[in-house]
Amino acid sequence: MPHQPRIVVYPPDQTGGRRVRADGEILGMAYTTRDLEEFLRRAGLEPGSYDITDATLIEWRGGGPEEWGMPR
Repeated sequence: MPHQPRIVVYPPDQTGGRRVRADGEILGMAYTTRDLEEFLRRAGLEPGSYDITDATLIEWRGGGPEEWGMPR
């Protein structure tokens, strides 16, 4: 079975972006799920082969996949 990276998506910062890490390496700032999907592709995950709500793959901190934009 191929390695499946452990992804952490951090809470939105003051600009509305969410830092994304895979196996401890910072991949960048995501502002939308489309950005996140690009980071996941770069981390080796095939588009459509995962569910972004899957807690075994992605640890969402400070809100789930519906939380984007400036913090309240």
